[in-house]
Amino acid sequence: MEKRRIPESELIINGDGSIYHLHLKPEHLASTVFTVGDPDRVALVSQYFDQIDFKIQKREFITHTGWKNGKRITVLSTGMGTDNIEILMTELDALVNVDLETRQIKSSKTSLDIIRIGTSGSMQTDIPVGSLLASELGIGMDTLMAYYPELSGDQGLALAIQKELGLSFLPYQASASSQLLAKLDQEILTGVTLTCPGFYAPQGREVRLKPKFDNMIERLSSIQIGGKRVTNFEMETAGYYALGELLGHRMLSLNAIVANRPLKKFDTEAEKTVDKLIRKALDLFTA
Repeated sequence: MEKRRIPESELIINGDGSIYHLHLKPEHLASTVFTVGDPDRVALVSQYFDQIDFKIQKREFITHTGWKNGKRITVLSTGMGTDNIEILMTELDALVNVDLETRQIKSSKTSLDIIRIGTSGSMQTDIPVGSLLASELGIGMDTLMAYYPELSGDQGLALAIQKELGLSFLPYQASASSQLLAKLDQEILTGVTLTCPGFYAPQGREVRLKPKFDNMIERLSSIQIGGKRVTNFEMETAGYYALGELLGHRMLSLNAIVANRPLKKFDTEAEKTVDKLIRKALDLFTA
């Protein structure tokens, strides 16, 4: 299986030798990758680089690669949702683990450190806006992983959520890298992140359309298994963690808490909170 040639239709390479969506070549990518959802946030991260060597943009994917504290790093935007994360993770992995000329999988595998810097809403009253939170676990409320091999880890919280909401499908559960978690300091909380396939009804918001699930936040925030509770909502983390597990990359999702949903509060200084998270992430992972 490892020696098969991947057809042109299955892994598309651009005419300049770069990979299809990201428009990157292997030499453009550092082994430590910071990701952001918002393309405008790439420059907010790279402004703190000591040096920028490479920039490119294709669709919502913007990449800057350079140096910080003597370490080569990349920051890359993804857009929103696990569908974009599936493209990102597959193509990042191919850049380091597939020979793009022969189209064969390399016998020796490379593991990337991929750290998401994103925003999120708290589901717990005791996690206020302005907090920084690392996702110890991600639980996917989308169906992305129905198309991929089964995950090996515990699925207890995912099963509890399926039962509570009466879902016709099983959410999926995956973990952050223990190595990356070990680098965090006490300023960053840890929690369990619920990854949703939308921003409004999938996260219990009502504008004109009423969500199908009544009291979704209250019901899910009260679930506890093994001392773990669901702490926050967003739209990418579980996809990162699940594909990272299957592909062999070290993953960590860092969240700037800009809303507290039970208290109906939004962070009036959200931009400062995001900047604090960016600077913290760079300090922790380029030291």
